[in-house]
Amino acid sequence: MKTVNDSPRTAPFDEETIKQEEDAFIHSYAAVGEGHTFRLLFALFRAHYWRLIKAALFCAVKSSPLWIMPLVTANAIDIAAGQKPGGISGLVTNLVFILALLLLNIPLHYAYVREFSIARRHVEAGLRGAMVRKLQQLSVAFHKEMRSGRIQSKVMRDVEAVEGLSSQIFDTIWDTLLNSAIPLVVILTKNVYVFFIFLLTVPAAVLAMIPFRNKMRQRNREFRQEIETTSSDVMEMEELVAVTRAHALENLEINRMTGRIKEVAERGYKLDVLQGFFSSVNWVIFMSFQMVCLFISSILALKGKISLGDVSLYQTYFAALVSRVSGVIGMIPAFAKGSEALGSIGEILNCGDVENYHGKKKMSSVRGEYVFEQVEFSYKDDPRPVLRGLDLHVAAGETVALVGDSGSGKSTIVSLVVGYYRPTTGRLLIDGQDVRDLDMRSYRQHIAIVPQNTILFSGSIRDNITYGCPDVSEAELHRVLDAACLTDVVAALPQGLDTLVGEHGDKLSGGQRQRIAIARALIRQPEVILFDEATSALDTVSEAAIQQAIDNLTQDRTTFIVAHRLSTIRHADKIAVIREGVCVEYGTYDELMAKQGAFYTFKMLQS
Repeated sequence: MKTVNDSPRTAPFDEETIKQEEDAFIHSYAAVGEGHTFRLLFALFRAHYWRLIKAALFCAVKSSPLWIMPLVTANAIDIAAGQKPGGISGLVTNLVFILALLLLNIPLHYAYVREFSIARRHVEAGLRGAMVRKLQQLSVAFHKEMRSGRIQSKVMRDVEAVEGLSSQIFDTIWDTLLNSAIPLVVILTKNVYVFFIFLLTVPAAVLAMIPFRNKMRQRNREFRQEIETTSSDVMEMEELVAVTRAHALENLEINRMTGRIKEVAERGYKLDVLQGFFSSVNWVIFMSFQMVCLFISSILALKGKISLGDVSLYQTYFAALVSRVSGVIGMIPAFAKGSEALGSIGEILNCGDVENYHGKKKMSSVRGEYVFEQVEFSYKDDPRPVLRGLDLHVAAGETVALVGDSGSGKSTIVSLVVGYYRPTTGRLLIDGQDVRDLDMRSYRQHIAIVPQNTILFSGSIRDNITYGCPDVSEAELHRVLDAACLTDVVAALPQGLDTLVGEHGDKLSGGQRQRIAIARALIRQPEVILFDEATSALDTVSEAAIQQAIDNLTQDRTTFIVAHRLSTIRHADKIAVIREGVCVEYGTYDELMAKQGAFYTFKMLQS
């Protein structure tokens, strides 16, 4: 049942606003950098300054009993001790006043929480959205180097730490400024000596903080990095459960993860001990000052310089001041954690390894002609070239099979065709245009790829096949099911196309997953199709059926087929034999068999 707060008109969040904030956050990180924590936080909250101002005003009024109650208490003590006039009526007046003020806390606290929560939850959603957006812009090379567990930790845990830091800064610092400034002014008007004792607590707190600051930041960084690594290892362990169980390696995996967990515990222990020692030192300093204040105010009361109510007032205010300053000092660990989290998020938002196609030519259609001219390619941080002067010409509409030993460069050629990478040297021309001059996002709208490792997401078979194509008709969908040899499979399932495939498609066989991936590619009606070992997980019967479907559907479309099983490429227009990053043979099946060279040798080995 919907409540008023669920109404779209009153909902404080909308997708368009959050998207605008995502862009603003990426620009803020670029402009400010991660090393300036407060400046960066202020930049993140820039769109919500007015909400923060309103929240601060609500906070000021709702918190007023904290500094008014000691005054009322002092009045009551002095009236009871006969040091002030008023009697019973004076006590009642003080009571009614403070009760009315306390009742105001309820609506004002609600208003404060609402305004501040909207601001910080917007920042939280905007930061996560900005990271997701940037992750979609970053190169494939970045994603291969950054483990998915680390990315997950940054998007979830680090953003949560930043949200926690912003909450503490606003709650603690504003509350401290408000509820320390007013009591200090009251004390100054009453007794300048006691005021100076109050004032000394601030430099004492700062001096106590200095020795711990850098060490706290270092311990938080070590703990955060250990958490990220362990998160990645946990995800990897989960993905390898079947392999681990199949080879009876459970104890090996338990010991490996126990070691990682032990490292997290040790890093956390060191951080906890440092924070505990820091808190203890501050507590002793503040309590010592409070006892000195009690001693001095008691002497002043004995000499008749102040009333008994003032002794209570000073002690209450001092306890409140100590609590506030302790709160600020206690923020140091959270500040170190939040500052480290901001830096960790910056590893994504400030990363320059993006696919930037600004000003590049868009492709409204693709004929499918590819020319590799002396293409060399090396992966980042690996000087050894994978492709070594590759020359290859694929005419529009041709089906070209790439064969060769593992590691020869076949999948790298496919990655270049998709546009995941660009040639290190040489040129790759698509329809006569250098890939360096093209907007590859517009180009990829005209191609489809079936990868070697089938990638399915948790959802239904229908969702996986129509991913990115929401307006597909039922007739077209069933045509693709027939072409991918999925009709009988779907008919045998309890919910048909709406059957859930499980995480990573674990409820399906390898061949079924592969055929769904093929159907997903075919439903896009691409002008270029790339099959990277697309039939590797199929049995012989399914392979023959789907091979015929592929042959029918690839007519008049440029098609790249990477294959180890040479039986699947018998009808390819051309076959390119790749060896050590070079095309050593290129021609039709019959031409290469007649030549009795490298391809003939491969074929004989598989016969």
